[in-house]
Amino acid sequence: MSTVHTEIVTPNGKIFEGEAQMINVRATTGELGILPRHMPLVAPLEIDRVRLDLDDRTQYVAVHGGFIQIHPEHVTILSESAELKEDIDVPRAEKAKAEAEGKLGKLESGTLDYETAKNELKRAEARLKTAKSGIE
Repeated sequence: MSTVHTEIVTPNGKIFEGEAQMINVRATTGELGILPRHMPLVAPLEIDRVRLDLDDRTQYVAVHGGFIQIHPEHVTILSESAELKEDIDVPRAEKAKAEAEGKLGKLESGTLDYETAKNELKRAEARLKTAKSGIE
């Protein structure tokens, strides 16, 4: 089966590099399924889980926004922060989720603090969703 060379890069370096048969991401415009020889595209990403279908397994990665750059033979995901499924500390993510939910309940909608707490909640939820991927 054909593959596309895929990299996930953060300011701290590459966290993934390999060949994927298919890549699923959530862009700000909706879900994207990327196969080899996909048309060129650049899209901003939501805070969510990325699914990489590899030859022998499926790899899940939590990405905290960023961009995806697609070329027919190469895909690069640039994110401020990203974590492989196996690197996620689930108790820490659950604690972060509870703290963000607590903050949201006390803040006024539309304020900068509210939006910050909302993004903290999205990041925690993305980490938990990624950690539980493949278990469903």
